[in-house]
Amino acid sequence: MDSYSATIVATGAVVAGACGFVGNFLVLRRMALLGDAISHSVLLGVVLAFLITGDRGIGPMFAGAAVFGLLTAVMVQALGRGGVAEDAAVGVTFTAFFALGVVLLTLYAGRVHLDLEHVLYGEIAYVPWDTIEVGGISLGPRALWTMGAVFLLNLAAVGLFYKEFKICSFDPEMAAALGIPVAFFHYVLMALVSLTTVAAFESVGAVLAVAMLIAPGATAYLLTHRLGWMLGLSVVCGAASAVLGYGMAAWLDVSISGAMAAAAGLLFALALLFSPSQGVVVKRLRRRRVGLRKEDVLQ
Repeated sequence: MDSYSATIVATGAVVAGACGFVGNFLVLRRMALLGDAISHSVLLGVVLAFLITGDRGIGPMFAGAAVFGLLTAVMVQALGRGGVAEDAAVGVTFTAFFALGVVLLTLYAGRVHLDLEHVLYGEIAYVPWDTIEVGGISLGPRALWTMGAVFLLNLAAVGLFYKEFKICSFDPEMAAALGIPVAFFHYVLMALVSLTTVAAFESVGAVLAVAMLIAPGATAYLLTHRLGWMLGLSVVCGAASAVLGYGMAAWLDVSISGAMAAAAGLLFALALLFSPSQGVVVKRLRRRRVGLRKEDVLQ
């Protein structure tokens, strides 16, 4: 594998690890669609950032997207507390924000080329050429540094508050009874999800970011009943998706991001079928064995 391929695979693995790590808690909380909601809502943040600053650079665009990514999570939570079903809250929030972003873009920035590709349409194939240079010395791909920092932030936050995140995800009522500020840790998690998702959009694009936010965690959920193992397995599954997806993309000559997302879906399908504890095929074989034993006893 040459340096170009290795850089893309490494970036995909880091993105998958960062997204999958926080995505585990979305799977446990049944908030899997939040990443998709954020991917649409950030358009409003990008447009407003341009209208306020008049700057089309990556800084204002990223800041606007991050703010509205977090605001999406806050609005979903607020609507849920107000009695709106969670899936309806997600749908209403992201469609409203996305539609408002389209309207503002049409009215005030229709003739301006906003730098949306940096936030929404990033392409992992271009990662090796977008490097950080200090004093004329290249330090490597910007996306790898960005997502590496985000991954370390997620790792530090979850490691520091592991018990709190764990009990808040499985039994928030008990957590509140123990004096744990459930709302605070919810918003900390939502902030991490928003930052991770928007950073991944800028690095590799929305398709891969949304896929890696959910698929590795969902796959790990089928393979273990322990949260610690689930977190580790999600990172492993994400990295495996990056490697397998790049191989598929090279073989079929298709989009690298799309192939990595498809590989994540393939690994999930394999876990769904053959998981030792929850696999569909394994369960059917187990029932068949039990049925044969019953027939032997009756005979």
